[in-house]
Amino acid sequence: MTPITIRNVRREDCPRLLELIRELAEYEKAPDEVTVTLEQFTDAGFGESPVWKAFAAVDGDQIIGFALYYIRYSTWKGCRMYLEDLLVTESYRGRGIGKLLFDKLLEEAREKKYNGMVWQVLEWNEPAINFYKKYDASFDPEWWNASISF
Repeated sequence: MTPITIRNVRREDCPRLLELIRELAEYEKAPDEVTVTLEQFTDAGFGESPVWKAFAAVDGDQIIGFALYYIRYSTWKGCRMYLEDLLVTESYRGRGIGKLLFDKLLEEAREKKYNGMVWQVLEWNEPAINFYKKYDASFDPEWWNASISF
């Protein structure tokens, strides 16, 4: 078995990441919610004005997980990393790969001197909640999610 490596995502990884994003949507019981095209996704990460970055967990030459983030600005806290998605494909879960990805995110946030990292987790996703609790994460019951789609 080859060791799992964590590396920056590259443009040519986008099709595989989109597959994993669809896997995540299935897991979160929202498979029809993924409407971004491969072209839009790739452009948003590698076009003229990239808005996201990601790390890939790789076994040999296969991407088996990823963590995608962007930087948001809080008028109260300053620059903070926003973790959009963290996923390890089902057959690789329980092997510490999520921890490798999460630790890489924390390392990146500290290196860039961000003031923290924020993310969302579904209230029913006990495995994810338990994972984040290992990091002493705070869960805020007061704020509601809101959005407008076009």
